[in-house]
Amino acid sequence: MNDLTSTQHCGDSLDLLLPATTADGRARQAARRVVDLNLSQTMRHVLYRSAGHLLVLGGEDEAVPAARELNARLRCTVLIVGDKPESGRGQTEVLRTADDMTVMRGKLLELTGHLGEFRARVAMPDGEVNPARFSGAGQDHFDLVLDLTSPAFIQREILPPGYYAPGTDHAARQRALAELPEMVGEFEKPKFFHYNPDICAHGASGQKGCTRCLDACPTLAITSVGDKITVDPHLCQGGGSCATACPTGAITYAYPPVQELHDAVRRVLKTYREAGGKHPGLLFHDHESGRQVVARIASRIPERIIPFEIEELGSVGMDAWLAALAYGADRVVLFATPTVAPSVIRELRAQLDYATAILEGMGYARERLQLIPIDDETGVLEALNTKPQKAEFVAANFAALSEKRTTLRLAVDHLYAQAPRAKQVIPLPTGAPFGEIRVNRAACTLCMACVGVCPATALSDGADLPQLLFREWNCVQCGLCEIACPEDAITRAPRFVFGPELRQQTRILNEQQPFCCVVCGKPFATQAMMDRMTAKLKGHWMFQSPEALRRLQMCEDCRVKDMYARSGGLVDACRKL
Repeated sequence: MNDLTSTQHCGDSLDLLLPATTADGRARQAARRVVDLNLSQTMRHVLYRSAGHLLVLGGEDEAVPAARELNARLRCTVLIVGDKPESGRGQTEVLRTADDMTVMRGKLLELTGHLGEFRARVAMPDGEVNPARFSGAGQDHFDLVLDLTSPAFIQREILPPGYYAPGTDHAARQRALAELPEMVGEFEKPKFFHYNPDICAHGASGQKGCTRCLDACPTLAITSVGDKITVDPHLCQGGGSCATACPTGAITYAYPPVQELHDAVRRVLKTYREAGGKHPGLLFHDHESGRQVVARIASRIPERIIPFEIEELGSVGMDAWLAALAYGADRVVLFATPTVAPSVIRELRAQLDYATAILEGMGYARERLQLIPIDDETGVLEALNTKPQKAEFVAANFAALSEKRTTLRLAVDHLYAQAPRAKQVIPLPTGAPFGEIRVNRAACTLCMACVGVCPATALSDGADLPQLLFREWNCVQCGLCEIACPEDAITRAPRFVFGPELRQQTRILNEQQPFCCVVCGKPFATQAMMDRMTAKLKGHWMFQSPEALRRLQMCEDCRVKDMYARSGGLVDACRKL
């Protein structure tokens, strides 16, 4: 069994490169020794099987030689790609060469899948075909793809496992030719995510709301399925930006589990302080290219900066950053290497905008959270040498939690209790997952359509009273209530409320006098709803008689009784047609 990922180890040769000439350096050494995320014991895995059936795409002059080079160890099918299938060639569209290699000509219409399961459709003179069936491999799919076209047929920031698209890069092409023969057998990688559809804000009642995870995914592994989403674990490669973007915690990163990561951060910072270190900075970097850069500049990294290795930079978001500050980090720095996908960088920057606005609202410097692109090592070191905060800070010790919003609340409450210049309420940038909704009371009829679609129970009704209630902390600004409102009476206002009482309290957004049944006296609607319904139906042919109009003012039980008692109403009206 082969592993498509490498395992994370934090306490190894990197420690030998980090200086420990001061109390801070020695404290850093002690802190790094307590990081043990035990990834192999906590992970579920995704399995791939490859029999070595390779599809080579490209022009004849490059695809055929590449396939001949690989055909001794792989079963190769070549598709010479053109804009349209050539006509008048009879059966020469599919050829079997002397070295038992299938060569085809045609237009590639579709190519989907991943290692061990690529499926293609090709247009040929006689119609669409599945090219895998012509190879004699006895399977209707390909295990691997070498795409020598430019641009490549599949366009994604992170390509599917088993898909090689070196373009015009000669070195990348040689690496692909060397690696492809090794991609035969069984392979596994971690299942990087966990999805809880019960708290997903993607949709409700056929309405689409939050799409943050879909927009942030660099592999296009996430798709919309009705009111929920689905994630293809074979396409997911652990970028982590979906979990960072998710406002409810419906998607969480599982490599390591969120609770374990938070606990490790708390343990590292606590150990650093107990070992005599001051003003620790936490440096998040990934285990591949980020680790290489950290190793290269290790001797020059300030001794109060603690490198903390994670699988992917996008996997830590606002909850981890603010919790780290609450646990006593003087600052949190994210190392972004050129290998981090652009969509991941965009999401991290957006989340940083929200988080730094919250910090500034409490009087903390926005520089306490930083994303540093690693394209200039001198600039990186200058950023890491920023002077520490001078104010004393009592570190939090709340237990590590897996629930995203609870972790955020605990972290912000702790930071707020020691805030230099705290405000009560601050506006947040558009798209932030915190805020209120505002209701136009003149337009709202209290139909409760918004309550029916709210995925976070931020909205509720007044039970026996015609009221629309709102709890701001639960609101994730998904927009479902705004979309579902038939009167366009709802708008969103992203903001952050620091006072726990105001943030947690349930308040009335709208209330009206109840309208009671004119027969039994049971409240069943609001006066505004009755006035609007009467005005809309007054000209309708079914409600021309006083009896029919009066029936609108009855509850559902009395309305049926009245219709049958009069032996007419809707029945008689229909018979007259």
